[in-house]
Amino acid sequence: MSSKHKIKKGRQEWKTKAIKRGDDNRYFKKESFRYKRERNEQRARAERAEERIIILEQQVQQLAVRSKVDLVLIALQLFLVARIGYRAVSRVLTILAKHLGCPNPPCPQTVINWVIRLSIAHMQHAAQLIAPQLAGDVFSNGFIWMIDTSIGLNNEKILAVLALDAHHYGGQTGAPTLQNVHCIAVSVSISWTGDAIAEFLKKLIGVMGRPAAILKDGGTDLAKAVRLLNEQGMPCLSVDDISHFVANLFKHEYKDHPLFNIFITECGKISKQLKQSVLACFVPPKTSIKARFMNVYRLFNWANQLLQHSPPGRAAKGSMLEKLRTSFGDLPECKALIMRFINDANPLLECQKILKTYGLSNDTKMACIPLIEKIPTASIRLDFMSWLDKQFEITQTLKLATVGMPITSDPIESLFGVGKHHGVGELKDANRIALRLPALCGTLTREDAQRVIKITVAQQEEVTNSLISITKQRRNVFATPGTLETIAPHDTKKKLVLIPKSKSWSKNENYQEISNGCEKILGPNFEAKNETIFPKKTEFIRHSRHR
Repeated sequence: MSSKHKIKKGRQEWKTKAIKRGDDNRYFKKESFRYKRERNEQRARAERAEERIIILEQQVQQLAVRSKVDLVLIALQLFLVARIGYRAVSRVLTILAKHLGCPNPPCPQTVINWVIRLSIAHMQHAAQLIAPQLAGDVFSNGFIWMIDTSIGLNNEKILAVLALDAHHYGGQTGAPTLQNVHCIAVSVSISWTGDAIAEFLKKLIGVMGRPAAILKDGGTDLAKAVRLLNEQGMPCLSVDDISHFVANLFKHEYKDHPLFNIFITECGKISKQLKQSVLACFVPPKTSIKARFMNVYRLFNWANQLLQHSPPGRAAKGSMLEKLRTSFGDLPECKALIMRFINDANPLLECQKILKTYGLSNDTKMACIPLIEKIPTASIRLDFMSWLDKQFEITQTLKLATVGMPITSDPIESLFGVGKHHGVGELKDANRIALRLPALCGTLTREDAQRVIKITVAQQEEVTNSLISITKQRRNVFATPGTLETIAPHDTKKKLVLIPKSKSWSKNENYQEISNGCEKILGPNFEAKNETIFPKKTEFIRHSRHR
């Protein structure tokens, strides 16, 4: 084979390979470009999707209302914590609906229903409350009960019972508040005597167990109720509220003082003269007429500060001092009374502050003794020291001398104050007030909102429909002359009674009678002279099966 032929043959093979290589290269370039384009598009779509996911997650996190439970929780917090009315809650949720993700904000009546159902839910779960056992009283439920009564618009009175952990000062700092107590019973009646209160407490003890102590004011009806419980075999220690005791000390010492009535009268005259003047900033503070001695020290402190603005000497004509002195009247003549009261009140108020904040214990008692010794009036000093020793004996009995025993009933006083002015309207109906008291106690949680949703309309109507409301009477009768006879007398009205019931407790109210001791059992047949103490044999068997 010639060299020329070899050259032509080799060139032809090279061309074939080059053409094939070029075709392959062009195909791979196209495929590579397509792959890169599709890859970039996929990356761009993935980035946009990730950005969208982040935006959606942020929106979900920013939305406060993701379910009905969240809506109920926010509405109840606005009412119970922010303390705004029902209509205001509805308006606030309407304004914030877009930001909260709430398309249908509740109306005022819905908020009212939620508050009522919260009260019902609290009473349904009150029997499940647990407190640490007391070393000094192993048979008690570990709670200190606060009891008190309050009046409404008519002659009906509200009785409320709050439960406070006896070891409150062991885990909390500061005096007990509404967030630290639980409303375990509330009832409305025309009158609450000592016998009626004792019977009501007996039913409550049958469900909740016996309290470690009962904290109350100085009312004779409450004292009689505790005494009757002790006589009937349910011993309960009685703790006296420090604020009411101090007020009674002031009352017994100063109510008959010859200058006291003059002082009160002059304070009223000064208030009238200064209200509509340039010296309105010197108007005296308001004090309750019925419980005057609870806050009368504020009036004496005001008078002392007012007299300090009038130094000895003649005032310039037309000056502010001259205008102020013209309104004094006989107030300067009461200066001796003012100084005596302040000297007596300041040590007591310091002791009161210590005992309310830290409870009654060994340390607080030792801190109060030097203050008590500074009280100039011997009767007040000795009576307060005697009261302190008596209460400290109860503290030692309950083994709370190192922790501190609650000595103030301010939470129940605050409960009545908030209940009368928040969420009841212009007419202070006793049933309407009492129906909302359990909702105002304790700390609101998400679990409470879930319980509110589970309360049915039938359960709510079972409590509310049978009650006669003054608001409804005013709406139906006031605008329709000639319908006065339709108003039901007070003795025919059904009163509100909210009391917890155990799941295993019989629905028959006859089973709520509590035995007052085994010594009345006669023989093996469980027959007793007092038939109300033990149920009949058939009823006892039926009750056992029910349990």
